[in-house]
Amino acid sequence: MNNIRIIIVDDHKMFLEGMRSVMSKEEEIEIIGVANNGVSGLKLVSQNTPDLIITDIAMPEMNGIEFIKEVKKRFPDVKILAVSMFHKLQSFSNIDGYLLKETGFDELIKAVKNIVLRDEKYFKDPPEDETIELEFNKNILTKREKEIVVLIAKELTTHQIADKLFLSKHTVEAHKKNIFFKLQVNSAAGLIKRAAYLGYM
Repeated sequence: MNNIRIIIVDDHKMFLEGMRSVMSKEEEIEIIGVANNGVSGLKLVSQNTPDLIITDIAMPEMNGIEFIKEVKKRFPDVKILAVSMFHKLQSFSNIDGYLLKETGFDELIKAVKNIVLRDEKYFKDPPEDETIELEFNKNILTKREKEIVVLIAKELTTHQIADKLFLSKHTVEAHKKNIFFKLQVNSAAGLIKRAAYLGYM
């Protein structure tokens, strides 16, 4: 049987090295490359097409969602397993599996083999409706909404944001409602986390 050829893309060095160390002990698995961001990951895939890519979601330069879309556009047959700290992924399209980073390596190996050898999807917590696709990208918010997100992250009040941007408090509140709806969050903490994930900050 041919080895399962894998490229790992993750910006957390310890996690990257740990994953590579564990997987290199598996006879059926061959790590053919590692990258710490989506841009470098695309170059690796172009140079040596793998059977499977294991990728994080939150990364600098090109976040995981953008990376996954670009991979599938250029290499539609490559399998993708997303591994992230986010409990809910905005879009389950274009991926063949999803695991949390807290998942044990035994289950990770199981997921890899199921996806590549059995051609099965592998979701630890399957989405309620896999037909739903929510498009989250850097263009989901307007320029003004992005400005407000940054100011919220700096802990400015609605009144302070209104003064800084020369807007009425009512207008700022309307923008905030739209932002929370678009990003599907219900707290400032959730907003900041999602904004960082999308690369706004």
